[in-house]
Parts: sequence; structure tokens; C-alpha cells
Amino acid sequence: MLSKIKDSINSLRGITEKKLEKKDGTKYIMFGGKGGVGKTTMSAATGVYLAEKGLKVVIVSTDPAHSLRDIFEQEFGHEPTKVKGFDNLYVVEIDPQKAMEEYKEKLKAQIEENPFLGEMLEDQLEMAALSPGTDESAAFDVFLKYMDSNEFDVVIFDTAPTGHTLRFLGMPEVMDKYMTKLIKLRKQMSGFMKMMKKFLPFGGKDEDIDYDKMLEELEKMKERIVRARKILSDPERTAFRLVVIPEEMSILESERAMKALQKYGIPIDAVIVNQLIPEDVQCDFCRARRELQLKRLEMIKEKFGDKVIAYVPLLRTEAKGIETLKEIAKILYGDEKEEQKVTAQ
Repeated sequence: MLSKIKDSINSLRGITEKKLEKKDGTKYIMFGGKGGVGKTTMSAATGVYLAEKGLKVVIVSTDPAHSLRDIFEQEFGHEPTKVKGFDNLYVVEIDPQKAMEEYKEKLKAQIEENPFLGEMLEDQLEMAALSPGTDESAAFDVFLKYMDSNEFDVVIFDTAPTGHTLRFLGMPEVMDKYMTKLIKLRKQMSGFMKMMKKFLPFGGKDEDIDYDKMLEELEKMKERIVRARKILSDPERTAFRLVVIPEEMSILESERAMKALQKYGIPIDAVIVNQLIPEDVQCDFCRARRELQLKRLEMIKEKFGDKVIAYVPLLRTEAKGIETLKEIAKILYGDEKEEQKVTAQ
């Protein structure tokens, strides 16, 4: 087991550093998987590791049940807040209600500019507030903001459990289709109204509507969505890392997630196996569980063998506090200072 962990350190550190080598814009690392497998812990530990390397990092939680505040032992909100003890590490916990309010404000602005379609948009707003997936839609609007910004060197996304995450990451495709149809509709409407004005020269309620401006705004929004989709599918800039525990349900759910992510073109570069029982356990129950875990490790290798597989043992303490996160970061990425000492000797 120890040799597996040592082998995984260089691999995970290697692919992470390789991604950061090219200075071609902000990099994005996403952690996903079944609920309760340790996604937030791996996100936080990776944030600490990269911040200690001197990078400006923000960890964004898209999970409505936020846990970053518990792990870092401080309160966070909808805007970037510095982690205590760091000048270059920030956390954002997306507030779905706040995100929805911001989303509504944007739509209200569109309604004011476009009274002709105002009633339809208002109906959609009311329906959206009651629809499943609204959290993902509103959060995606915030997500686009971080995709557009170059304020940070690395943006780490601590995602919701698998089902929510897949709906969230499917948003670019859904929104792209919606925007394409809306643009087509408005182009037809714009042409129709211009033609009508030739035959009906008198003033009308819609004479102040700037259809060209509306189309321009829609085109800009579509461009943002297309750009986000392009970044998400760029292995030079984006990495998705599945976190699993060595249990069959977690492995099978992660396998399904991997196939869905591949369909969206989102590159998975690593699988992190969490909560491995150490070799030196003494009790019969622990040894029995460890034997079962070893079988599941073979299953993981079979299903995710072409990815980098990293291993994190079950901790003797809770995964919270900066010092514990630093220890987890060493397990994931190695202790470069210690390695340099060994090399020098």
C-alpha cells in the first residue's frame, strides 16, 4: 500500500505541475464524486498546496450543502473571502438564493429593454423559481463569471454530489441550444418588425425597442457559454478529478459519471481513492474491511486504469484545520522540501 501511495504522489504532482507550466490563462481543477467521499477535503488540500506554491487560488463550492467553512473553521460567503493565514487563498460558497436573485436582476434588465417579450420572460422567471435544477442554473451564471475572470491563477471547484454536478456541467449544452433558438426567434422578430414599419409608418408601443442591441446582447451571452464549454473541454486548462472510496457503490457511480463527463468532453486526469485502511491495523474487523478494500482497489484499477490513481489513507483525526490539510496535501502531492533534503544528502 505504501508503495502505491509513493508512486501516486509523483504522478498526481506531475500532471498538476504540467498543467500549471503553460501561462495561457486561469487553470480550473474540479473535484467530483458521490456524496461523503471527501471531495471538499481534496479541494481544500489542493487549494492549500497550490497557495503555498505562491499561486493565487480560489476554491468555489457549487454544493448547496457547503462544507468548506467547517474544514477551514471560518465563515465564507457568496464573494471571495481570504482564508486565515493566507494572502493568496480565497473561498467562495455560492449561495443559490443570492445567485438566483442576481440571475433575476439580469432577466429584469432584459425585460425592461424588451417589453415585447417581457411577459414571456416574467412567466419563465416564475417557473424557474419552482423548477428542479434552478440551483444549477443560477450557480452556472456565477460559474461563468469565474470562467471570464483572470483574477486568479487557479480556480478549484468543489462540486455537489454526482447527479447535481452532471446537471450543472450539462448547462453549457442546454443553454447554448436555448440561446441559439432565442437568437433565431429575435432575428425573425426584428426582421418582421422592420418590415411592418415600412407598411405602418405610425408610431407604436415597440418603436423604442432596439432589436439590434437585443441581438447583440444575446450573441455576447452565447459567446460566453461557448467559451466556457471550450475551456471545460480543454485538457491544457481544465482537469476533473473523481474522488472515490473503495466501495462498490462509489466505484460504479464514479464510472457512470466518467462516461457522462466524457460525453460532455470534460477531461478526467485523475482518480483519488480516499479512506484506505492502513496496513498496520490490529483489530479483526479492520483487517476484514481492509481485505475487502484491496479487492475493490483491483476493481478501481480495472475501471480507471488509464487515469492517474492517487491514494489517501483513512485519517486518525477529522479532516479539518490548516495543519491537517497540509498533511493531506503532502500525501496527495508529496513533501518537496523533504525530497530535496534527501536528494542533497
